[in-house]
Amino acid sequence: MPNEMLLSQNRDSIKAWEKFIKSDEIDSSLVRDEIAKSWIRSKQHGVNPHGSNEGCFLSNDEFLKRREMYDQLLHAGVHFMKILQKTVLDKTIVIRLTDKDGYVLECFSELYEKDESLMVTKGCNISEKYMGTNAISLALIEASPVQVLGGEHYSKAYHEWTSSAAPIRDENGRVIGVISVTGPCDKVHPHTLGMVVAAAEAIENELMLEDINKRLKITNKHLFAIMESISEGLIGIDEQGIVKDINLFARRLLSLEEADIIGNSIDLFISEKKSRLLKNVIKRGKKHEEVEMYFKNKRAKKVYCIVSFTPIIDCTAGNVEGVVVTFRKSKTIHNLVNRITGAEAIFSFDDILGESEHMLSAKNMALKAAKSNTTILLNGESGTGKELFAHAIHNESKRKNKPFVTINCGAIPRELVASELFGYVEGAFTGAKRGGHPGKFELADEGTIFLDEIGDMPLDAQTNLLRVLETKKIVRIGDHNIIPIDARVIAATHKDLEKEVEKGNFRKDLYYRLNVMPINTPSLRSRREDIRLLIDVFFEKFNASMGKHLKGIDESFYLRMRGYDWPGNVRELQNVMQLVINMAESGEIITEKHIPDNIKGEALSDNEQEEQKLYSLEEIEKAAIINTLKGTGKNIALSSKILGIGRSTLYRKMEKYGIE
Repeated sequence: MPNEMLLSQNRDSIKAWEKFIKSDEIDSSLVRDEIAKSWIRSKQHGVNPHGSNEGCFLSNDEFLKRREMYDQLLHAGVHFMKILQKTVLDKTIVIRLTDKDGYVLECFSELYEKDESLMVTKGCNISEKYMGTNAISLALIEASPVQVLGGEHYSKAYHEWTSSAAPIRDENGRVIGVISVTGPCDKVHPHTLGMVVAAAEAIENELMLEDINKRLKITNKHLFAIMESISEGLIGIDEQGIVKDINLFARRLLSLEEADIIGNSIDLFISEKKSRLLKNVIKRGKKHEEVEMYFKNKRAKKVYCIVSFTPIIDCTAGNVEGVVVTFRKSKTIHNLVNRITGAEAIFSFDDILGESEHMLSAKNMALKAAKSNTTILLNGESGTGKELFAHAIHNESKRKNKPFVTINCGAIPRELVASELFGYVEGAFTGAKRGGHPGKFELADEGTIFLDEIGDMPLDAQTNLLRVLETKKIVRIGDHNIIPIDARVIAATHKDLEKEVEKGNFRKDLYYRLNVMPINTPSLRSRREDIRLLIDVFFEKFNASMGKHLKGIDESFYLRMRGYDWPGNVRELQNVMQLVINMAESGEIITEKHIPDNIKGEALSDNEQEEQKLYSLEEIEKAAIINTLKGTGKNIALSSKILGIGRSTLYRKMEKYGIE
């Protein structure tokens, strides 16, 4: 049964409409305020109430562009338009979806082309400006649900129809469209407007969900892009220890494909001990940082890493839902540590001063050694610049951009030498750091390790060092895992290792391992011609740094300084020059009187220097070899026989003295 009250109201509306059209008078007792205002606006727009309006239609291209613009609204709206159509089950019902400008985006109706005056065609404009008062235009203007009975429509063509419309808002509350249901007045149902409002709310919720899903997709894409781009391994596991995510860096580092690890237990890829630690993180929800451990890759090869475990905790329930495992290769961390702690070579061959034959010979040999990858043994007295040579060799080698790690074997307590060289694991001994500690060889991986004062290394540590040199592998103290190492060894000593071997203080096999390419750093007394050059360099350095403004150096100073033996070599000369300049008055010329008494007292005259030179053992040996080779026409076999030494020894001494 139709609603008699609504039909009666419609008859009153038609009478009020006829009166307004004829006389512009509005009976406020019969016409709602919003309808009255709309009639007035419609007349002002020039809308023909009798239905001969041309209307406004979009071209096919314009219509397609507008539908594309409102793609999300259409996607959600059409779904609920179909639900309304199934609910009403009336072929005379017209269901329309319009945009915020009043253009019909979609229409479900069998009246599609039967009555053009109803303006139900897709692409037509149903706004007040073109069609006068109607439910869709009022819903857009008032931004609220509205039902317009037949006679309330400004166009007479709609006087037999009742429309119910509700605006559709976006997440910001802005009206973006309208959904409406239009049907014959005698079939209008009092709940029709309620259904339309429910459909509009459902569309809004659908749009909100689509927007949330879109944002989630974008967020997931961003998170995925971030995960894939960060230079750190990342593995996500659930509370059961099952791997759910792994980023590109981790896959490359561990040589794994996603299919190899995702869906599997993390236990397959880590040690049993670290698996227990991970389960403890899940159980207690406590973060663990910078744990040193290894992962097993596809080929069961161990990849050592510095790892952090961060629990994922449900903020509401407080439960641990999983763990994020982040890690970097131990070698990467070690290189970072080296950069921070200054584990790099800072000197080059240009920093090694000297133009004497002995020094040029040593530098030439060191330059050749730098191009190879062999072990080097630097022999020389204290203060002759062995460390400078080590720095320069590294900086001239292919490893120059890798770590340069120094350890003074004579400055470390005997019981700590092995742990410093090879590292240790947690609990290896009393006082061992939590998480263990890498040794110098690990820190020097791919670079150079400089073992200064190798002659002072304890015998037990020598055994371990020999094993490392032979196998290129280390085992930390307290551990059984083997770590491959690629570090070039440069050793240095002021001792005669051959004599130390004879005394039983140094392993013979280790000596031969180290003595692959021996380089002798010459003492200062064997290259007295360099003393003047060194004095000038130190004079400029300390004169400037101390602000003395000294005028120069007298020749007597050079002669006296040249006559001293310099047992402390260049280091001693530098200290003496610092003292001399510090004690001199600004504006003075440095002379013999400024030389400290202990140096002056032991300095030799030129004749005494020449005399000492004639009786120098090294000079005699070198002269003997040169004369013998000259006399035999460089016949090595005959020369070694005359000199009473083996051919290999003769070759070694020729290399030592730079004899070709």
